[in-house]
Amino acid sequence: MAVNGHVEQADNGDFSVQVRRRELVPADSPLPESWLPLSNLDLLLPPVYPTFFFVYEKPIDIHLKFQSMISALKKALSKMLIPCFPLAGEVVTSPTGEPEIHCNNNGVEFIEAYADIELRNLDLHHPDASVAGKLVPKRPTAVLCLQVTELKCGGTVLSCTLDHRVSDGYSAKMFLDAWAEMTTSGTISAAPTFRRSLLSPRRLGLPDKSLNDLYRVAPPALPYTPRAHEYAGRIYYMKAEAMASLQALAGSSHGTKRTKFEAFSGCMWKAMAKSAGDGETCKMGVIIDGRSRLVDDVRSMDTMARYYGNVLSLPYSESEAKELTCNPLSWVADQVHDFLESRVTTDHFLGLVDWVEAHKPHQLMTSLVYKGTMEGPSFAVSNGRVFQPSRLDFGWGKPILGSCYFPWGVDSGYVMLMPSPVGDGDWVVYMHLFNHQLNMVEAELCDILEPLKLANLMSSSSPICRGGATF
Repeated sequence: MAVNGHVEQADNGDFSVQVRRRELVPADSPLPESWLPLSNLDLLLPPVYPTFFFVYEKPIDIHLKFQSMISALKKALSKMLIPCFPLAGEVVTSPTGEPEIHCNNNGVEFIEAYADIELRNLDLHHPDASVAGKLVPKRPTAVLCLQVTELKCGGTVLSCTLDHRVSDGYSAKMFLDAWAEMTTSGTISAAPTFRRSLLSPRRLGLPDKSLNDLYRVAPPALPYTPRAHEYAGRIYYMKAEAMASLQALAGSSHGTKRTKFEAFSGCMWKAMAKSAGDGETCKMGVIIDGRSRLVDDVRSMDTMARYYGNVLSLPYSESEAKELTCNPLSWVADQVHDFLESRVTTDHFLGLVDWVEAHKPHQLMTSLVYKGTMEGPSFAVSNGRVFQPSRLDFGWGKPILGSCYFPWGVDSGYVMLMPSPVGDGDWVVYMHLFNHQLNMVEAELCDILEPLKLANLMSSSSPICRGGATF
């Protein structure tokens, strides 16, 4: 189903976007109708829609036309939807009141658009103005929504918006990698698995009571913040040498080296604590992928590595803001390491599956989001190191940038790191925080975070000239 011969145009401040075509792309082979339950870990997620997007310069091959790129993408997508058939379905409510996937091959939403702006002028440092509703859809209507936007200069932005109840970041990465492989080679080396029995609960007993502190039964309506207008998104660039310096400062007082992620998370925790009021605490959650913890042999390791769905936990720690600001980064990084070490375990993830089973069919949610920032600053950090944007070559070159856009609508901030595809060891950092928190973070971390500027990432040999005419 497509919108043909109709152009939607929206005036979006500095540039306009035309939707040339909007359609549902089904699998290119008939699929039997079926229903796929969500796993217990899927049921921890509300209906929110994160987006990952990737920016490409104009292809070096001047004979490669945009419509040829679109045709190749859709052809590969229809093939991908045979092994990934749930992504062409719809999330519906089961007879027991829980969400499930109706695998009806309704199709993936595919949007072809045109943006009247050149790549070098695209301000991705302020994604609320340049990305929302322009380079990503305003309201996704399917389990998976893809948008490919041609820029005035011949560059391209490809975005992927997912229903979080069906996909986590690892799953998104797995789909995107396979889609690129299918587009360029006509096949994929490893098909995802939707085998829900991998996350079956154990014999019901008494779930770990500590999980009652991390998760809770959600109220009838999710606690969407009445202060949403006070949030803003920013995207920053972090050089490898800045990260190395931060990691050195975060080194344990006992001589133990902390990971880059622990160092950055500790640094963010300290900066956010400075935005707290007198006597307030500061809460930081860390999104953890549990696939590597749910394996007991080589065979199950391969299967879990291909598992499509949510295998996440969001533990958090809470400390007095004054304690976080007064202690050195090494002390804070130790706190991050210690609370993660107690949660990144097999028992934690197996216990979480059991805990959800004991609380069905209620909607569940993380306590970090529920408590919100009214009691002090609250935010979650996600490590997107599994994303390797350099792998996403669909036949017209590797992207110069990969990032996310996720204003998740709750009274808590969100931060995500992704590796840069052009700088060896560089990082791209997305933040969704209150305006005053962003101001504090920028003031505290001005030595390591730079406002993202696409012109700094463009290759000198690009067909898109930075300072002159576009060819």
